[in-house]
Amino acid sequence: MFRLMFHEPRIPPNTGNAIRLVAGTGCELHLVGPLGFDLSEPKLRRAGLDYHDLASVTVHEDLPAAWSAVAPQRVYAFTAHADTSFTDIAYQPGDVLLFGPEPTGLSAEVLADRHVTAQVRIPMIPGRRSLNLSNAAAVAVYEAWRQHGFAGGQ
Repeated sequence: MFRLMFHEPRIPPNTGNAIRLVAGTGCELHLVGPLGFDLSEPKLRRAGLDYHDLASVTVHEDLPAAWSAVAPQRVYAFTAHADTSFTDIAYQPGDVLLFGPEPTGLSAEVLADRHVTAQVRIPMIPGRRSLNLSNAAAVAVYEAWRQHGFAGGQ
């Protein structure tokens, strides 16, 4: 399946929503620190409801530790500044869908990381800054999953 990676997430409910997303789609969620919250925060628990036990969630100390653990073949960095649409990618199981912290997005350093295969964007109406992190992640995960016929879903 696909791997959803949040680099330095800051808002607990977005991560809680991502936990629900991966529980419902069979993806993995990788959280790369430092996190802007404690995983036991009530807002995170409330957003994730009872999905925590159904989700694959791994926390990594930093990006090098994440790369070591995940050993990705392909990493797609989502950024509002890319030219390539996320729908132009032929996703493969094991791909990493990388998203940055709220409200800044991925830093130039992370976007230039040697593991990043391509930078991609989710199209929006001009003049809009960005989508909510958990909403953008859901759009991306469902496109990757759709391309594979929603394998394992019903």
